[in-house]
Amino acid sequence: MSAVTELNARNMMCPLPVIRAQDKIKTMQTGERLKVICTDPGALNDIPAWCRINGHQVIETHRDDYEVSVLIEVGAENT
Repeated sequence: MSAVTELNARNMMCPLPVIRAQDKIKTMQTGERLKVICTDPGALNDIPAWCRINGHQVIETHRDDYEVSVLIEVGAENT
């Protein structure tokens, strides 16, 4: 498994976490993984919805008291 790239989207509100994830994924290759770390709880719905539309796979989501994270595997539609 390849290394995971982390994207800091803390203190950004919708739609910025999705936009930043989209911009970063454009620079990545199929199969690479991106972990988006946010403080916007809406990202737990917004990022997976964007991934479904754009052919990427959500591997894992996590939420604690202060942050949420979404681990994405870049899909073939990115190329």
